Amino acid sequence: MTAPAPAFVKGLASVVAAQTALSSVDGVNGVLTYRGINIHDLAGKVAYEEVVYLLFYGSLPTVAQLAAFQKELAANRELPKPILDLIAAAPKNAVPMDTLRTVVSALAFYERDVDDISIEGTLRKGIRLTAQFPTVVAAIHRARNGQAIIAPDASLPHAENFLYMLQGEKQSQLKNDAMNLYLVLLADHSLNASTFTARVVSSTNADLHAAVTAALGALKGNLHGGAAEATMNMLIEIGALDKVDSFVEHAFETKRKIMGIGHRIYKTGDPRAKHLLEWARCMEGDDGKGHNYVDMAVGVEQAVLRHRELYPNVDFFSAPMLYYIGIPVDLDTCVFAVSRVAGWTAHVIEQYNDSALIRPAAQYIGATNQPLTPLADRR
Repeated sequence: MTAPAPAFVKGLASVVAAQTALSSVDGVNGVLTYRGINIHDLAGKVAYEEVVYLLFYGSLPTVAQLAAFQKELAANRELPKPILDLIAAAPKNAVPMDTLRTVVSALAFYERDVDDISIEGTLRKGIRLTAQFPTVVAAIHRARNGQAIIAPDASLPHAENFLYMLQGEKQSQLKNDAMNLYLVLLADHSLNASTFTARVVSSTNADLHAAVTAALGALKGNLHGGAAEATMNMLIEIGALDKVDSFVEHAFETKRKIMGIGHRIYKTGDPRAKHLLEWARCMEGDDGKGHNYVDMAVGVEQAVLRHRELYPNVDFFSAPMLYYIGIPVDLDTCVFAVSRVAGWTAHVIEQYNDSALIRPAAQYIGATNQPLTPLADRR
């Protein structure tokens, strides 16, 4: 007797493909936690380094543990010279995510025991990658603009050092705090597409650099990490607050996707969005250039709700916030990766502990019992 075929679920929606102790997402009630701690209790109250420690080691650090961990991260920020040369040699018009993905893959060349998939070895490599990502992204930005690459400053916290390397000078406390908030909010999000990709790759016993490189490929798409860039480009395209309603109306009429709106899991709103909106308003008020992208974003949200019950996701309000921090629009997805590399690393470690190859079944829908036509008879 033949066993019944597994049920097909498009996009693996609601299929439980892994168990994790890292983050939980309650889509019905709009709740996100990191190791059981509500994101609302972390946002604006902890440093990104504390969240990385939480994801890597299972608990928030003590004062002494945090100081030691920050020192370890700072000591791992430097890039090998051949990597800096690779970044400098990239075409100036290259998509930043393509350069980032290539660089992370190349970093494996210079990683001691790159194939070591022990928990200790993976943690060591994960700390280094987490420390190196801001250096890589800042270097990509400066090199493509013909600017000198800025070396990391070991005395600065993670978020502050990133903006310093990116801009070439220390930024305001408001911008540093906003950058830190963003990194905290994006650090992990259960089994999203890029994290699932990292877990699939690591389930084959591939190394961390391979898993993270693959995750970057998944993150690039505008249905995932690329949504913030697409959202900001949409707001720039709209151009003015009084054009929002007509833009949304036309989008619905033409079935154009409105970027940053809607989420696969959250049905009542993304809990991270409220913090990003609040900080985006602060950043806009500090900007002083007369832009009103935040009001435009809120207008888009309200106009969409008149058509369908769809709410902003994490990328929607992060787009104007990153813009006001001074992040170039086409660098948004790379900045997402600067945060999420910590979550990817923690999930890879979980996957190694699980020791199960991820190999789902596929439902075949093609032709059956096809005869072989000899080559000479094929037309």
